[in-house]
Amino acid sequence: MRKVIKVGCCGFPLNRRDYFKKFKLVELQNTFYQPPKRLATVERLKESVPSDFEFTLKAFQVITHPASSPTYRRLREEIGRKENFGFFRDTREVFSAWERTFKIAKVLGAKIVVFQSPRSFRESKESITNLYKFFSRIERDDFILVWEEKAGFKKTTLKKLCKELDLIYCVDPFKRRPLDCKFHYFRLHGRGGYNYKYSLRELEELKGMLDRDSYVLFNNIYMKEDALRFKDILGKDAQE
Repeated sequence: MRKVIKVGCCGFPLNRRDYFKKFKLVELQNTFYQPPKRLATVERLKESVPSDFEFTLKAFQVITHPASSPTYRRLREEIGRKENFGFFRDTREVFSAWERTFKIAKVLGAKIVVFQSPRSFRESKESITNLYKFFSRIERDDFILVWEEKAGFKKTTLKKLCKELDLIYCVDPFKRRPLDCKFHYFRLHGRGGYNYKYSLRELEELKGMLDRDSYVLFNNIYMKEDALRFKDILGKDAQE
């Protein structure tokens, strides 16, 4: 059976109308920093895309990141008690942030929600307890939940968590090896950091890593160029 490889960018690197002509996938970023307050805004976005376009989205940072994170500089509203933010804590603020993410994802018809935890969310008894409480209590509907962790949990821990909590483990494949999940969800952050352009050789290497259905999202300063070149390398037969 032919593999389905979907390619897009983390956010819009060009105006939306032109983006929709070049790609059929985007991972929304504003849902992490400052989600729209009104669902009517989300509905207009959904109405603006072709019928075969797919949204994935990053979950609201209040779920994953503590209030000390510099990412909160882009948050333009007051949300509860800051000491209750992040790390999948068992707090009203965290679960309310999921409810907000959930509603946006439903309006968009998204299948995938991405949880990106920070490097400060290290493997510990408390962290693991938080993960079990959060993912066992939230309303999941039929969403596929993807987790990108950056603190370097042990592989055995990751395999156990992903299996028991029904999560897809997300990696940058040039930095960490993926787990044996039902599909790959790759976020490419640049081998030398955000200001990075992938070489043709690296993109060919990336193609060789795709041994199953995959989502490939570029998140570097040259994301548009790299994603388009990667689509060319894959060829039409490998793309939906």
